[in-house]
Amino acid sequence: MEKLIITACICGAEVTKEQNPAVPYTVEEIAREAKSAYDAGAALIHLHVREDDGTPTQNKERFEACIKAIKEVCPDVIVQVSTGGAVGMSNEERLQPLLLNPEMATLDCGTCNFGGDEIFVNTENMIIDFVKNMNERNVKPEIEVFDKGMVDMACRLQRKGHIKTPMHFDFVMGVNGGISAEARDLVFMVGSIPQGSTWTVAGVGRNQFPMAAMGILMGGHVRVGFEDNVYLEKGVPAKSNGELVAKAARLAKELGRELATPAEARKILGLPEQK
Repeated sequence: MEKLIITACICGAEVTKEQNPAVPYTVEEIAREAKSAYDAGAALIHLHVREDDGTPTQNKERFEACIKAIKEVCPDVIVQVSTGGAVGMSNEERLQPLLLNPEMATLDCGTCNFGGDEIFVNTENMIIDFVKNMNERNVKPEIEVFDKGMVDMACRLQRKGHIKTPMHFDFVMGVNGGISAEARDLVFMVGSIPQGSTWTVAGVGRNQFPMAAMGILMGGHVRVGFEDNVYLEKGVPAKSNGELVAKAARLAKELGRELATPAEARKILGLPEQK
């Protein structure tokens, strides 16, 4: 079985310091949390950014400052920018981080109810426009899917020539409005993607580590971090993203999977070697 890539989603767009004081907002805090995750075994940082007051933003300059700060403390880590942003942002806002020519970016492949009146909108034409922007800049998309229909959308767009192969999927499971986080669901999702694709699983909330264990056993990769879950275990807030990554790393060791370094992760994902 190939080595395990651990992705750390260090802050997201919704989680707050009220939920866990260690959630990073400032550039310095984001670099701190990226370093804690990297030191614990994460090869890839999934990056949202915030203003100092915690407001989510897709501002290019803010992303640039955060990426620079991350690279100063972990120079070889893969930084994957979010083009999801936050609910209600315009396409132009969401696409701003691509102007920095990152190695990877998320490509959300469908619309999802996020609870209450919140709808995360990604029409087919939006998806085509987003991936066109990525292709023009040689940015590898991580195909982020919340349900089976989004896998089908990605596969259809791949057949039409919009999405390049091999594809890399991120199954976000347990989101309100998306697929649940049961073992049968992960097996179903993995069985739905084209042969030769790679995949990561991200379980939300209490599903984070059960899904991580499944992903490790099934030969996939795993995502942990404050964006999806702020607890190390029931009732125990994590002190850092590093604690969450370290727990995933312990699971991997017990289950016989070695961790991929950033250089090894680049090979697995088909990214160019870092210069």
